[in-house]
Amino acid sequence: MEKIHGTNLGNWLVLEKWMKPDLFASTHTEDETWLARKMPADEFAALIKKHRDTYVTEEDFRFIAENGLNTVRLPVPYFTFGDRPPFVGCVEWIDKAFDWAEKFGLKILLDLHTVPYSQNGYDNGGITGVCHWYKHPEEVEFALTVLERLAQRYGRREGLYGIEVLNEPISWIVYLTAPSTGKAVDKEEAKGSGYVPLSFLKPFYHKAYQRIRRYMGTDKTVVFHDGFRFSSWNRFFDGAKFENVALDTHIYIFAMENFVPFHTPWVYKTYIDINRRQLERVNRHVPVIVGEWCICNRYADKMPQSVMDTETFKAEQRRKYREIGQYELDAWKGGAGWFYWNYQLLRDRETPTDESWKESWDLSRCLKNGWLTKEMLQ
Repeated sequence: MEKIHGTNLGNWLVLEKWMKPDLFASTHTEDETWLARKMPADEFAALIKKHRDTYVTEEDFRFIAENGLNTVRLPVPYFTFGDRPPFVGCVEWIDKAFDWAEKFGLKILLDLHTVPYSQNGYDNGGITGVCHWYKHPEEVEFALTVLERLAQRYGRREGLYGIEVLNEPISWIVYLTAPSTGKAVDKEEAKGSGYVPLSFLKPFYHKAYQRIRRYMGTDKTVVFHDGFRFSSWNRFFDGAKFENVALDTHIYIFAMENFVPFHTPWVYKTYIDINRRQLERVNRHVPVIVGEWCICNRYADKMPQSVMDTETFKAEQRRKYREIGQYELDAWKGGAGWFYWNYQLLRDRETPTDESWKESWDLSRCLKNGWLTKEMLQ
């Protein structure tokens, strides 16, 4: 297959409050687990159905294909098959996604984004502040069965690119610095939380590969996330009996900004260059996918609009976003491809938002604003 030029379909089947907070307005909860716990079951089911029916549609797949992309990364939850109440299964919408993808010539990377008790303690891992899934053998086994069932159901679909074993199992340093650490609603539930060690993760990846390959041929790719330890995987793949695998890494320049006080072009380019060189080194051992990235950055956002007219401000902001975006896109060429995070945050691409900082996370709005172009994405 040609190199991946793709986008994520986050917040569709796995909710993230920051992306669409109105879904959580009636409960004031922070993640999908507590939303399901706090709402009456019939109201929760109705809310989820309405969201899934409207947040991503066939027209979005058309838009993605028309703008030069060839693959979507689809985060799915551990309750995909509807067997973990009070959550609502989502197979119906995954089926639709494959129908739409195949209609418009797109491929899908299915990404297991959550597991019971979470693998990272983020809201995108299902429950904030809780992270001890790997300590529960029965839940580890359950996650493996979900991967098997995904492979069994979709492994022969023309539109399948592959299956990603697990999104963002957290490392020690990231767990230590994560803003969600210690923010669990139920402190008892959070007891035993911590990072996911490589001594667990590497054997788990081996098991997951074997279980997926029972039902999915080697023409489809098995993807492993680096667990925020990108340089730790070379030997894992050297000599391993894997066929058609890839390593996923997530590179966000906005995260770098939290540790660097200077927001100038050379800072961004230096950071991107460091990641580019590392990507190219690891790519010699295993194909590397930048599974999440975006152009969100303070260099383009923090301009003194008061000293310039609106059109000048917009033109300068567009120039700055394009400068950083093009530099990132050039850097990711050293790997197997990339997926932008995210395709959208707000449903209506034509409606402005007063939360303007979110627009650079929203690929559809980046295209609308001219911050990224179809030509850049190809």
